[in-house]
Amino acid sequence: MIDQDGTQLGIFLVKDGLRLANERNLDLVEIAPKADPPVCKIINFGKFKYEQQKRDKTQKKNQFISLLKEIRFHPNTDVHDFEFKTKHAISFLEEGHKVKAAVLFKGREMAYTNLGEDILNRFIERIKDIAKIESPMKMEGRNMNIIVVPLKTKTKKK
Repeated sequence: MIDQDGTQLGIFLVKDGLRLANERNLDLVEIAPKADPPVCKIINFGKFKYEQQKRDKTQKKNQFISLLKEIRFHPNTDVHDFEFKTKHAISFLEEGHKVKAAVLFKGREMAYTNLGEDILNRFIERIKDIAKIESPMKMEGRNMNIIVVPLKTKTKKK
């Protein structure tokens, strides 16, 4: 059993611990039930729950969820469009998100997969200083994909 100020009182029977807690107008709370013997603490249970909720809330507030953002290109994507979409990808990476760059092939464009490779290689070249490749270039049906992740997570906060 542990006292409210953190000092160890020793090993007690449950009824003795409850009696001691009632004398102090506090509650007997089981902190570590799987320990041998189980660890109990004499505290104000309402205050304990409140502090635990506060601690959980601050942990939830400080956690960052990384999303997968997708940027789509076509084999005939022009230079300006490529630069514009790449700037969006860079902003996503600076926010700490993963980015999936995809080249979509339609109809006869499937014969020119080398153009898609060129676009993705240019994309990798533009973002190599702020991101690294998580999954290499691969064809999935009519799409050629690559996934990149930021080098430093959560570099820029929105």
